[in-house]
Amino acid sequence: MINKVVVFGEMLWDCLPQGAVPGGAPMNVALNLHQLGLDSKLISAVGKDADGEKLLDFLNSFQFQTGLIQQIEEYETSKVLVDDSDLENIKYDIVSPVAWDFIKWNKNMDKAVAASDAFVFGTLGVRNPESLTTLLKLLHHETLRFFDANLRSPYYDFEIIETLLGFADVLKINEDEMVIFADFFNVKPTIKAVCQHLDQHFPMDLICVTKGSAGALIYKKGEIIEHAGYQVKVADSIGAGDAFLSGFIKGYLEPKTLAETLDFACKLGAFVASKKGGTPNYSISDLDVM
Repeated sequence: MINKVVVFGEMLWDCLPQGAVPGGAPMNVALNLHQLGLDSKLISAVGKDADGEKLLDFLNSFQFQTGLIQQIEEYETSKVLVDDSDLENIKYDIVSPVAWDFIKWNKNMDKAVAASDAFVFGTLGVRNPESLTTLLKLLHHETLRFFDANLRSPYYDFEIIETLLGFADVLKINEDEMVIFADFFNVKPTIKAVCQHLDQHFPMDLICVTKGSAGALIYKKGEIIEHAGYQVKVADSIGAGDAFLSGFIKGYLEPKTLAETLDFACKLGAFVASKKGGTPNYSISDLDVM
């Protein structure tokens, strides 16, 4: 059986000094899942403009289903200005407002989420109340829900984050975001302290923490499983965390053991970090060289 996953949120052009490339964490996750052999769909929006058509053409080149991506005439397709002078710590300037700020609920997306094995969402895609309202309607379906924190300053609000945490079965968060969470929840800025607090106050099954080139860990009810990561020559870190999450979702749904799931996620994240751009074209067999 092929697992069905629906991803909600932004799709955009990452405008790097050397040129624009397709991006956005939800689109990267959805496309990685597709390349990993899952039935993945993306709920998002582009403008009715040339940039939007090019993004849809890009997805179509992978034979990816674009039926849940809306085209909105009133707003432009999203662009993000990227500063990649530090490959390990890339900075983003996210233009606002854009088409995916105004994702409108419809029956087709509702049916897709209801029929899915997993639903993936984050914070950036709901910086606008209209898209947030749409997401909250979809979160009431009883499917496995993955929350990718993916904090992008200044576009997050902890009142909204707390609401989203209340729906999350699995939280994916990075070390830098852990510090921000620790500050808000007034706990020690350590992975264990933050995870314990979240585990005690929200109904999630587990927390996955990424640590860049140092690997990742899983926190599940007090137990910690760690992975040192795979060492590669980094081309850029764009999309590496998204690839990690995609690999994690695949392993979790199969289901592999948590250790096997973490290993595969780290492998896929490192592989994408070794390539230019957030969505390189690959097959699972390409990972055998890692």
